Amino acid sequence: MKLPRPLIAFSLAILLFQLTGKGAEPSAADVPSPRTDKNSEIAHEKLLAKAHQGRIDVYFIGDSITRRWGATDYPQFLENWRKNFFGWNAGDFGWGADGIQNILWRLEHGELDGVNPKVIVILAGTNNVGKTPQNEDKIAEIARGMKAVVDVCQRKAPAAKIVLTAIFPRNDNPAVIPTINEINQRYAQLADGKTVRFLNINDQLADEHGVLHEGVTMDQLHPTLKGYQIWADALRPILTELLGPPAATDQAPAPTGDPSTQK
Repeated sequence: MKLPRPLIAFSLAILLFQLTGKGAEPSAADVPSPRTDKNSEIAHEKLLAKAHQGRIDVYFIGDSITRRWGATDYPQFLENWRKNFFGWNAGDFGWGADGIQNILWRLEHGELDGVNPKVIVILAGTNNVGKTPQNEDKIAEIARGMKAVVDVCQRKAPAAKIVLTAIFPRNDNPAVIPTINEINQRYAQLADGKTVRFLNINDQLADEHGVLHEGVTMDQLHPTLKGYQIWADALRPILTELLGPPAATDQAPAPTGDPSTQK
């Protein structure tokens, strides 16, 4: 029996939807969710291995802003990372395009297991905000997601001090600045000043209206070397207080990169 062309087209459309997942709602920030693309799966395996190599006293977790700083495919940023953190055994566990829900899943699935860092630096949430101003329900959800990240870090590394970094301003749509500011206020409430510290450098990255200063980002979102150095200058006194001055040698695992750029 020959099917009518409209029915064939409809069937193909349904199959394409099932294969691509287009139209599916993104996962909530407070619900652990894996990245299912092959490149992210490979990156997760590499980060699992990295977690058990060398020694990690400072554990950075986040999205592409964190990842690029200590990645082999961004050699200038990696040089800056080493200049600022060599001697503190710092490991970069960022992954590009991750939302809080993806970071939460990675932490729940081995990337922090047995690491026992002394300090955990967190920067996440900009991918949950995106380019669109968010309503109260979404803001509350993102804050709950960050609380879940802090909770799992404390559960898996109970001796670690956590430095929770405010979401940086982004100017790809200035209308999202009020959303970011509100989320950062919720983040600040997660800090007790002892086991969890809140670090907000946004007044150094942007003016009082959230307009980024010239030269701190390369695309209105991702930092340049100048932007990363501002973050480093805020982190280094905290690390010195918590860990003492950096040692003359470093035992951190070798940096990783984006698997898609490696042959």
